[in-house]
Amino acid sequence: MTLKELVERLGGTLVQGDQDWLVDSVSACDKAGTFDLVFADSAPSAVQALAGHAGVVVLKPGVVLSYPHGKCIVEAGNPRLWFARAAKLIAPRPLATGVHPRAVVSAETIFATGVTVGPGAVVETGVQVGENTRIDAGAVIGHGVHIGSDCHIYPRAVLYPGVTLGDRVRVHAGAVLGADGFGYVRDPVSGTYTQFPQQGTLVLEDDVEIGANTTIDRGALEETRIRRGAKIDNLVHVGHNCEIGEDVILVALTGISGSSMVGKGAVLAGQVGVGDHVHIGPGVILGGQAGVLTGKSLTAEGVPPGTVFWGTPARPLKDILREQATLAKLAKRKPRRTTRKSE
Repeated sequence: MTLKELVERLGGTLVQGDQDWLVDSVSACDKAGTFDLVFADSAPSAVQALAGHAGVVVLKPGVVLSYPHGKCIVEAGNPRLWFARAAKLIAPRPLATGVHPRAVVSAETIFATGVTVGPGAVVETGVQVGENTRIDAGAVIGHGVHIGSDCHIYPRAVLYPGVTLGDRVRVHAGAVLGADGFGYVRDPVSGTYTQFPQQGTLVLEDDVEIGANTTIDRGALEETRIRRGAKIDNLVHVGHNCEIGEDVILVALTGISGSSMVGKGAVLAGQVGVGDHVHIGPGVILGGQAGVLTGKSLTAEGVPPGTVFWGTPARPLKDILREQATLAKLAKRKPRRTTRKSE
């Protein structure tokens, strides 16, 4: 793409250089070449970026006083975001190759234009797939699944029957979407367990990304829903009947039990554990290995923006650090000596 096209799509200001300069790829500063784009979001990184061989540098206005001759310079309020969005625009789209002869596809499947299905993939009856979606080798798409446009289903991912995906959804290798939830009813007399019906649905809205080997259960009687823009890392589990809000981040090894809700923009770091019927409010940040007990509600109301909750039960990190400091002081105290009165 040309610099002019990138600026028109992404904003920012071209303050130096040729607007018709071609940008072939993005790169790290020390690896970049003439037709590469790099970014800098601080003064030290700007010095490094401008000293390299990259043809185009995007940085914040006012970070440096002057620019070296011969480089194309774009100023943007958030260079890292501009760079990331540019990378998506520049990346070449894989060519559509149609249905591989070794794929197993039901005759009742409805494909829009530009769909690719790789070798060994299985697409069952009643499936609908939108434009330019890719289903890679060995993926399994169950009966009645609906997949939107510009999605990418990576190798060996499994979509159980009835799952719905919006547009631009990415499901990485080994993920399992729509399996039965872990719900059982115990007979108090015999002690045996009978599965509670797991016949609901799973819906992933637009621009959701699911990491490798992550599992998300369908609803029991209703639905599990992952809302627009949520990003879920590798090895995460989301139980049945959960609702994950818009733009939520779930980091690796997080587990969320059934019927829990995570509000818009919340961030759950690695190995966070959430009990069932929990409500996590919008914008809450849970640090690594934090735990929220069953039935609890955790909100960011009354705390400064960006406050991190940690520990089990999760509470503001500064409170936990204060408690730990107090305990450390107590542990260092010398025990008092007691003397017995002579009789």
